[in-house]
Amino acid sequence: MKKICKLVSLFLFFISVSTYAVSETPKPVVKVGVLKWGTVNWELQTLLNKNLDDKNKYKLEVVGLGSKNAVATAFQGGEVDVIVTDYIWVNRQRADGANFTFVPHSFTVGGLIARSDSGIESVADLVGKKIGIAGGPVDKSWVILQAYAKEKLGIDLRDKVETVFAAPAVINEQMIEGKIDAVLNFWHYNARLKAAGMNEIISVKSVLKELDLNHKTPLLGWAFDKEWAEKNPDSITAFLDSSFQTKAILLNQLEIWEGLKKKMKADQDEVLFTTLRDAYRDGIVEEFTKDHALSASEVFSVMASIGGEKLVGSAKKLDPETFWEAYIE
Repeated sequence: MKKICKLVSLFLFFISVSTYAVSETPKPVVKVGVLKWGTVNWELQTLLNKNLDDKNKYKLEVVGLGSKNAVATAFQGGEVDVIVTDYIWVNRQRADGANFTFVPHSFTVGGLIARSDSGIESVADLVGKKIGIAGGPVDKSWVILQAYAKEKLGIDLRDKVETVFAAPAVINEQMIEGKIDAVLNFWHYNARLKAAGMNEIISVKSVLKELDLNHKTPLLGWAFDKEWAEKNPDSITAFLDSSFQTKAILLNQLEIWEGLKKKMKADQDEVLFTTLRDAYRDGIVEEFTKDHALSASEVFSVMASIGGEKLVGSAKKLDPETFWEAYIE
């Protein structure tokens, strides 16, 4: 009898150990590289606050980095699995032999902001003015604006305006100090200028529309290595699912934004907070469809015609595999 009891106890012990081992199986980790102060952190913080990584059976690890180049380097070196970048960069890397791919993250891009005393009320008024541009001579917003001016107004902006290229914060500072007349900056820096009373002359969305291009073209997205995704399909799908779930929360639950004020650096300015929140929500991608890839190809052609090799590298067209079709609805 004692022997039977010992066997039963041993059996139950092994069952409990086995059950514990199963329950403690570590979840796959997805490392996302971001700028420490970047707006993508607003989504990722909400995702973590809502435990959406856990609910989707993976663990999100956010790796904060100090510059855009540091983010790209960490990604290319395999130190992180996913980053946010634009599809032009992904396509350029593919043309150079990388196997990166892309899923849309945001429609939000910049626009042309002018001082109220600048006399600028349209793109045509930029002639002879001084414009600050973040991102360099092949900044996507600058390239698209040039295409608009050339096609719709017959103006070559490169010859007709004085350009100042500098970091986003420096551009805004010069604008506020009156050293430049207008800016093309990243959307959240533009939002700060708008909150300070400056005027948006035209948004990149409107420019795309004027060029008969889909203004719902997602320039920014999640980039990752296609080979890694194929080896870890559950991990990348879980991450992307949780990302779209978080976007739905940020779009539909305004009260969630209250907890992000400090991270947005808008906890002391209600006008700025509202401007940033509404601009972010306006750019939220709710789904990923074939139309996104099609419109991106059309926009690519326009940007390549203006930006040339300095922008698109050796790529002649948009690689069909730049957008990760495995996740298209």
